Amino acid sequence: MAYEVDWKDVSTVGLESSPVAEALAGLRANEARYFRNKYDVAFVTVPAAEAKDSLDRVTRILADERDIVISTPALEVAEVEVPGIRWTHVFYESGLGVNVLWPEDDPKKRAVGFKLSDGMDVPPELEEKFKFARQKSKLAGTIRGSYFVIKGDY
Repeated sequence: MAYEVDWKDVSTVGLESSPVAEALAGLRANEARYFRNKYDVAFVTVPAAEAKDSLDRVTRILADERDIVISTPALEVAEVEVPGIRWTHVFYESGLGVNVLWPEDDPKKRAVGFKLSDGMDVPPELEEKFKFARQKSKLAGTIRGSYFVIKGDY
């Protein structure tokens, strides 16, 4: 069932099984606020089981590009499209948020972003491969993030 994320009234709906559910909900709400403010579009998530194609695409990009396999289950997926850009977001039980930025007309700007919920450890599959910068968020506390540029075509 689809869930339109409300960034004014943060909810853990769909994320209850995460040990950092409150922080992950804040991270998800932070993304919702970004898309509402920048593009005036709603940020809608669906359970990962209902978005198999999107989840498979993100999983394939991570594996092919950097030999990364996320060890915790995906809880939710969001697909956001604005003119010329497609974003796929996956929220994992560990508190990890992964997004794939896919501009249609600029392959050099295609990238994968990682965001760690406040209070979670860096997942072992990312620990030695990335350095994480910190960002403060009223909704999500301290977000740690990193990214890499996608080389292939998916």
